[in-house]
Amino acid sequence: MRPVPGNLPAELNRFVGRADELAELTRLLGEVRLLTLVGVGGVGKTRLAVRAALSVRSADLEKRYCDGVWLAELSAIRDPGLLDHALVDALRVTDHSGRPAREVLRAHLADRDLLLVLDGFEQLVDPCAELVRDLLRHCPGLQVLAVGRRPLRLEGERTVPLAPMSDTDAARLFADRALDVAPGPALDEHEDAVRELCRRLDGIPLAVELAAARLRVLSVDQILRRIDDRFHLLTGGSRGELPRHRTLRTAIGWSHELCAPAERLLWARLSVFAGPFDLEAVEYVCAGPELPDESVLDVLGELIAQSVVVREESPAGPRYRMLDTVRAYGAEWLDALADTGRMRRRHRDWYMGLVTWCEVDWFSPRQVEIAACADSALPNLRAAIELCLETAGEAHLGQHLTGTLWFYWAGCGRLAEGRHWLERSLAPEVSRDEPQEEPGEWHDGEGHEGARLKALWVLGYVAILQGDNTAAVRALYECRGEAARTGNALARAYAVHRLGCLALLTGDMPRAERLLRAALGAYRELGEINSNVLMGQAELALSLVFQGDLDAAVALCADVREICEESGERWARSYALYVHAYAAWTRGRLGEARALLTEAVTIHHTFNDLVGLVLAMELMALVTADEGDPAEAAVLQGAADRLWRSVGAPLFGSPTFGAPHEECERRATELLGPERYGARVAEGRALSPASAVGRALAGPRAGSVPPRQPSGERRHAPARETERRTERETREPAGSPGQIGGEAAG
Repeated sequence: MRPVPGNLPAELNRFVGRADELAELTRLLGEVRLLTLVGVGGVGKTRLAVRAALSVRSADLEKRYCDGVWLAELSAIRDPGLLDHALVDALRVTDHSGRPAREVLRAHLADRDLLLVLDGFEQLVDPCAELVRDLLRHCPGLQVLAVGRRPLRLEGERTVPLAPMSDTDAARLFADRALDVAPGPALDEHEDAVRELCRRLDGIPLAVELAAARLRVLSVDQILRRIDDRFHLLTGGSRGELPRHRTLRTAIGWSHELCAPAERLLWARLSVFAGPFDLEAVEYVCAGPELPDESVLDVLGELIAQSVVVREESPAGPRYRMLDTVRAYGAEWLDALADTGRMRRRHRDWYMGLVTWCEVDWFSPRQVEIAACADSALPNLRAAIELCLETAGEAHLGQHLTGTLWFYWAGCGRLAEGRHWLERSLAPEVSRDEPQEEPGEWHDGEGHEGARLKALWVLGYVAILQGDNTAAVRALYECRGEAARTGNALARAYAVHRLGCLALLTGDMPRAERLLRAALGAYRELGEINSNVLMGQAELALSLVFQGDLDAAVALCADVREICEESGERWARSYALYVHAYAAWTRGRLGEARALLTEAVTIHHTFNDLVGLVLAMELMALVTADEGDPAEAAVLQGAADRLWRSVGAPLFGSPTFGAPHEECERRATELLGPERYGARVAEGRALSPASAVGRALAGPRAGSVPPRQPSGERRHAPARETERRTERETREPAGSPGQIGGEAAG
């Protein structure tokens, strides 16, 4: 049986007890579309919900959730505007089209059968309820398991309150976790004390696990006496607080009280992290006179040993996190220390520095690592941007942060969220804030206006990739004009570059060539060399291919590939491979074109770059058709058609990009007939992106029809190469400065 797709985390330790509750959840999942599991913090809601979802393994459940079981963790989301984006992210939907995230969700879920687990929504209960209602109405195959401290209060919702564990289950949980922290003789002789301890903790799993973690240094009887003393002191807590909330707070507070002063301080300071964090971040943000750098690792290790902090592996390496309830307790202590503002600024400064380093290191062999690092840091990046935008006088920091993340927004399939933050950082009410610098605050090194100009050209770039040409032109013209007024030659070059990219995608090849040459010349004068510059060269090469100057285009691609070989850059290399493959296909060199495209598709898929991937898939379909396999070409065209729905207008709505596609469709239809061609296209549309990539990389199929034109220049090339060569001999080289103003820039 194939595994049910999804993103559920693997369980790190044994699931104990809850047999009746698990059976009830499983039963109700077969009866209702919206099931909400509610309970106090620490009662084990998330663990039970994930366990129920992981149990989806029987044949009937596989049929019911054939499109997967997916977990969306919402506890770190505070901005209602990010709620839809968080679900898009959790479902691993990449969309470059510029459509609202809600529309993307509806389209993605409309014909799918899946279970969506929403965890930690209570801070956004009203917008979350509206979102769930909307999706359930428009997506008949969707089922939602919501997990929180309160119900959504929607029609058709079935609410399941989760009570604390029974005495027996709680004692079993304590014994199981005791083996993890203090391997040795069983606790049989302490059975009564364990049961009494679990009763005193009201059977709340988090409290039981925190108590078990103390067995490293205390006996069961000592734990019981100490926690009992603390209960006597605190039973008169807030009258409005439910008894079980008081029990959990008491258990966490007791664990906090047993920590050494340095451990309590680190616990409080770690509460500023909104998501997973690494050791370097902890050392920068949390160290200080009371907590020296050299002691942070040992203190963090003690908090891990006491189950206050959880260590987990990620694609970016080891990461640490705190459970929400534990983090909230630490945040209260940080407030009591009157240190929240300072720590949030240190947190922001670390992630400002991290992003700046990532931008530089993107032009290196570490691109895949940088992408994983940015993915892991995303919740903390959101928190850092939020602080910039909500603090008077710090709009320029938000603009610097959102602009510097261009590599993540454009290169890693994050266009929609990138645009959300770029537009927020450039909003008039934010941008008008007067700077109020404090001693030691972060300086972006480019001036406030420079940060704004960078955010503008990045916004233009993102809008182009989303197919929103109006927004792109508005942002890029504003950037170019302000850059000219302030003398910012680099921002001006980037604006001209992206206007050239816009001309390329809208089919105006002479203007694209003119603008791209001007931008590349300016980059060379300024000494600018990075992935963006190499992309400019690849884009110029593509404009030359479309105008028929294949020799010049291939020479440019060879230059890009050589620089990429030296630097280890892969993202820009993938676009140079695509352009080179286009030139090879135009000349009828099908084997060369396929080899180049195979590498390009692999790189685009690695970075989740749908724009590059769908372009390469389209070209792979053309190559496949000319290799004599129209049926497989039709499948690849169908797969590309599905990808275009997430990118924007197919082939950018450009006749230049569309002509070879139409030729491929015409040839395949002639050879297969309309009905068979349509069936193979439909087969391709049904493929997931990963399956489509696998199909594209499979190579020519045995027994295909011999290729029609095995060599020589293709008859449907954009223009004859020999006719273009003489004209181009009088033109400037690709990197000449040219005119970056006037006609060349307009």
